[in-house]
Amino acid sequence: MNFCSDNVTGAAPEILAALGANNSGALASYGADKLTQRVESKLKEIFETDLAAFPVATGTAANALSLSLLSPAWGAVYCHQDAHVAVDECGAPEFFTGGAKLVDLPGEHGKLTAKQLAEALARSGQGVVHHVQAAAISLTQATESGTAYRAEELGAISEVAKRHGVGLHMDGARFANALVFLGAKPADITWRAGVEILSFGATKNGALAAEVVVIFDKKRAQEFEFRRKRAGHLFSKMRFLSAQLDAYFHEDLWLRTARHANAMAKRLAEGLSAIAGAKLAHPVEANEIFVDLPETAIRGLLADGFQFYRWLGEDKTLLRLVTAHDTKEADVAAFIASAKRHAAKANEKVA
Repeated sequence: MNFCSDNVTGAAPEILAALGANNSGALASYGADKLTQRVESKLKEIFETDLAAFPVATGTAANALSLSLLSPAWGAVYCHQDAHVAVDECGAPEFFTGGAKLVDLPGEHGKLTAKQLAEALARSGQGVVHHVQAAAISLTQATESGTAYRAEELGAISEVAKRHGVGLHMDGARFANALVFLGAKPADITWRAGVEILSFGATKNGALAAEVVVIFDKKRAQEFEFRRKRAGHLFSKMRFLSAQLDAYFHEDLWLRTARHANAMAKRLAEGLSAIAGAKLAHPVEANEIFVDLPETAIRGLLADGFQFYRWLGEDKTLLRLVTAHDTKEADVAAFIASAKRHAAKANEKVA
């Protein structure tokens, strides 16, 4: 009954089983083990290209270390104003880049556009010693509003990035959710669309604690090895990160868990949309729902034991609801029923 986040869930049983199965015996340390090598090989298959892959434990580390490859200390990283790198990472991108400036921009439904970025980069003061220098664009897929960038949108942004000589990073904490919604090939919404580095998330989608930095521009890979070590994310027992990722990719577990989370979000959104006074703030394209509900319905839901966030403050009626790999259909149905029941009581009082 907790719809606060996909971070509140446990791990997928297959991933927990993989940790136990790989706990015995001796394996090489610091990523020289067969599991880590297998994860990289699997990612090469998934993305249909050569690449370098580096497991880390958190999304913040994945994002901050990725951006440290793309921006110098005097650089500027362009991102959406709601992006995790701008709002929720306690200055980690600035710290690991050595001081780069995050330039956050507004954008409808959590997205940036090629036109908007072209205009921002054109007035950025490139080459002027008094200004930070444009170095990278960071996009979130799926966005913080639960929407997904299409391949053509990414391609247009990539053209702008190339024209201005800046790198393109993707925060893919919910990459799987975006991918299954789009029905695209992973390559088509990453390197083929110009993405140089992907922070590939697993934790929100069934892992215990595992992310992987995927570097499509392999000439940057050796530098990343040192940056990861310096940041404390070169685990001596890397097998326990890689075991999670190995299970995550085995028999497309990552896609199955994302499909379930997305399906639960779609069902929840459809049920809530039928309530008088309810309004979706963004299209539901992954596993996040942003919905305005009548205050009476919100209070009733809380009284019935449901947990969620009032997104803009405790006095606001916009909710963020997040479904996950283990969200129960019965809980979704119960949430909808509760919201309808309490909203109907409010309408009866008005009548």
